[in-house]
Amino acid sequence: MLKQRTVKQLVKTVGVGLHSGTKVELTLRPAAPDTGIVFRRVDLDPPVDLPASATGVGDTRMASVLDRDGARVSTVEHLMSACAGLGIDNMYVDVTAEEIPIMDGSAASFVFLLQQAGLQEQNVSKKFIRVKKPVEVREGKGAQEKWARLEPYDGFRLKFFIEFNHPAVDATGQFAEVDFGIESYVKEIARARTFGFMQDVETLRGMGLIRGGSLENAIVMDEYRILNPDGLRYDNEFVRHKILDAIGDLYLIGHPLLASYVAHKSGHTLNNLLLRELLAHPDAYEIVSFDSDDATSPAYVRQTRQEWVFN
Repeated sequence: MLKQRTVKQLVKTVGVGLHSGTKVELTLRPAAPDTGIVFRRVDLDPPVDLPASATGVGDTRMASVLDRDGARVSTVEHLMSACAGLGIDNMYVDVTAEEIPIMDGSAASFVFLLQQAGLQEQNVSKKFIRVKKPVEVREGKGAQEKWARLEPYDGFRLKFFIEFNHPAVDATGQFAEVDFGIESYVKEIARARTFGFMQDVETLRGMGLIRGGSLENAIVMDEYRILNPDGLRYDNEFVRHKILDAIGDLYLIGHPLLASYVAHKSGHTLNNLLLRELLAHPDAYEIVSFDSDDATSPAYVRQTRQEWVFN
């Protein structure tokens, strides 16, 4: 049986929000089977629970933001990506501010934190959302067109194309594909950092964004080059980070996807619209679980048993 997972024990960290610049304490706690990932604003009186869900996303302006009863938790995508990559089904995420800390700008710090907490299998079948028919969303026209699509697939695979028209980005690969029946989330995706451009800094800060951004938690570029003295962690780190974000955005649907995701210049907004499009077509998906390895495909078993045991 492919089982649900939570963390074995409570674990804490402290950081700053990328957009708010606010110091925030983050606590990860075990949760019972079928709880899902639940964010809790413990700084509010009374505390407010914000379950991870596609329809609970109220803002996608440069981050995925959960919104409920006037309470918000912003920039959840990197932690959600780590949870997806390590197969965490159930967990409470306590935060003392409205934004998840950015840490080093990737999911690596959250992977480490989850490894510190340890994983606990629960004697309940893991639930998957299996895509049965293609669904797609598009935005813009011509050269400005962006799109994202989910297709039936025997496992979980992502393909992503980016176009930024910047010398530093153009010099790297602008397409990446990962198949988690074969490749490792921890090795191939988790360390890819968020990125931004110096010429956008003043505008974004005027909008109340990236107030906590620095060379310590993002790849930063001027008009021509990367400013980080240590350079890139992957040859195509930019597109790998977009895949990292997409994994986190897609995991907001509440269960691991059994699907192929293909995207061209997508982001948080289109990723969320894609999930809502899928949910709007009940004939395009089904919720499944596997009581034995024989009941499913080798790809599902490899993804769960290999990668999600910290490969």
